[in-house]
Amino acid sequence: MTQQDQKQLGRTLWNIAGQLRGAMSADDFRDYMLSFLFLRYLSDNYAEAAKKELGSDYPKLEEEDKRTPLQVWYEGNEADVPDFEKQMRLKVHYVIEPHYLWSHIAEMARTQDGELLNTLQAGFKYIENQSFESTFSGLFSEINLASEKLGKNYEARNKKLTKIIAEIARGLDEFSTDKDTLGDAYEYLIGQFAAGSGKKAGEFYTPQQISNILSEIVTLDSQEPKTGKRKKLDKVLDFACGSGSLLLNIRKRMGARGIGHIYGQEKNITTYNLARMNMLLHGVKDAEFEIYHGDTLENEWDIFREQNPAKKPAFDAVVANPPFSLRWEPGEETGKDVRFKNYGVAPKSAADFAFLLHGFHFLKQDGVMAIILPHGVLFRGGVEARIRKKLLDDGHIDTVIGLPANLFYSTGIPVCILVLKKCKKPDDVLFINASEGYAKDKRQNRLRTGEDDEPNDIQKIIDTYTNRTEEERYSRRVSLEVIRDDNDYNLNITRYVSTAEPEPVIDLKKTHKAIVAADDDIRKMTAKHNEFLKELGLPLLPDGADKVKD
Repeated sequence: MTQQDQKQLGRTLWNIAGQLRGAMSADDFRDYMLSFLFLRYLSDNYAEAAKKELGSDYPKLEEEDKRTPLQVWYEGNEADVPDFEKQMRLKVHYVIEPHYLWSHIAEMARTQDGELLNTLQAGFKYIENQSFESTFSGLFSEINLASEKLGKNYEARNKKLTKIIAEIARGLDEFSTDKDTLGDAYEYLIGQFAAGSGKKAGEFYTPQQISNILSEIVTLDSQEPKTGKRKKLDKVLDFACGSGSLLLNIRKRMGARGIGHIYGQEKNITTYNLARMNMLLHGVKDAEFEIYHGDTLENEWDIFREQNPAKKPAFDAVVANPPFSLRWEPGEETGKDVRFKNYGVAPKSAADFAFLLHGFHFLKQDGVMAIILPHGVLFRGGVEARIRKKLLDDGHIDTVIGLPANLFYSTGIPVCILVLKKCKKPDDVLFINASEGYAKDKRQNRLRTGEDDEPNDIQKIIDTYTNRTEEERYSRRVSLEVIRDDNDYNLNITRYVSTAEPEPVIDLKKTHKAIVAADDDIRKMTAKHNEFLKELGLPLLPDGADKVKD
């Protein structure tokens, strides 16, 4: 399927969502829509693997037979089912019973079967608790099929679901879909629902263009980025992973074999479920990733609470787009927390540095961290200034990238990307002021991608970071001495790279000479003009005047 077809599929599904959700909010309908797309993916992937496993024994059905081939095989081979499912768990890591497959659910919707809702509820429960070897408990916890938003009673809800699923099935059948296509459609819909959710979208979505910058930076060699990508990233972490798009972007760049294990953490239960679905939808096996539901600031994930320093988890790449300037409640013991005790505890009014220090604590010595934060972290005083000073003195801040305003659905403020390393080769800090490189769209600004002969803002940022190049009014390498002695550790980007146009230099002597010459010309022309007026008997102009008086 071409990229154009993939975009068209996403638009088709989005149009279906717009037609069917009625009075339901975009957030509520998103959960249903994306869950059904996820079920379609799991079903197609499983059916394809089953067909390979059964080979010539895979049933071929007549066109009028609306049962699924697996349903026919199960009915005729009951004694062999346990061994078959055991083999499928080894190969695809999960099992779906035939009556829970999307093709069966879609047929129930087409025929307006009154048992569709019950079957769907049982199917979701089965996938959560029995389908996978490593259970995905609560995966569909936010999908309330008994909600009155679908209808006031069972019949009304069943009728609404049959219509939704039938329309989605028809929309998908217009395209020759595969797992990559469905994954792309899922990402497209997440972006569209984010746009429709406004500020709530900040909880789960990083615009793809910004995600591209972070994922490219952390996959490059940490000491010599211009030598290219690292061969392997053993562990990758996003501690505020949202829907998981940043992690998937890194995996896409490295390839499926280029990452050992993916780790994500997310506090919001709905978004946490989205992330797990998103991983599986993009072909990441359940044994290859771990997404944890919990509070990063409270450090609730057990793997991060290891007391033995030798067993502390460490990551080759850390990325994050945490909530901006989140209020939090550090306790009396927070100052003793291993993540903060060497730097300081972020103020209650803004947890930005708490998020940063959490990720930085678990970064490998040769790892790279890229985090999106509000500009306040660059210049605010108090304990934040002390944390900033310590990070700079220790040589951990590598690059500061300023982005344009209004790139996010969640806020219109401009933000920055901080790149941190525990061991970095350059002894300076690279400042990139990319605040003026963007195009205006209807609702948001966007970084340009080089299409249709427009500039490529994304690639320019990446190239500047990679080669550490300097460009007037865009980028500059600044020594620690200048940051420390001349700017008191203030990292405000415009102190080092101003985009203001310089005032033109005026040559006063040359300008004075030109004025004198112009005045002399006026006097000469006035005298000549007065000669004509005198001949005509008209009043003469005063010397140096520029018009005839009435």
